[in-house]
Amino acid sequence: MKIAVPSEGRKGLEERVAEHFGKCNTFIFLNEKGEVVEIIEKGFELPPEIIKKHNANIVLCKNIGLKAFNLCKKLGIEVFVGNGETVKEMFELWKENKVKRAEVEDLCKGSK
Repeated sequence: MKIAVPSEGRKGLEERVAEHFGKCNTFIFLNEKGEVVEIIEKGFELPPEIIKKHNANIVLCKNIGLKAFNLCKKLGIEVFVGNGETVKEMFELWKENKVKRAEVEDLCKGSK
């Protein structure tokens, strides 16, 4: 299992979680123990494609739009939404089942 968290930069577990999935600067990839295994710059690929390319099957984020959500689903990536401020906090919330598996009603309202 590999977990992706959209983030603002490269500070690992202490990095801030990006406010919106598609507007992040980096993705921090964690293993099931919450250890950083990889940090990838967003680049020009679609975020769900980056996540799939790096073999992650779970995304922990604050906000995600419909297009990205649907592409994640199509690629077999589970999306969870929560309010963790740092990568570490978001992971801990996920481990404690305090994040929500994203559904259409949880998506960012400004996205199509």
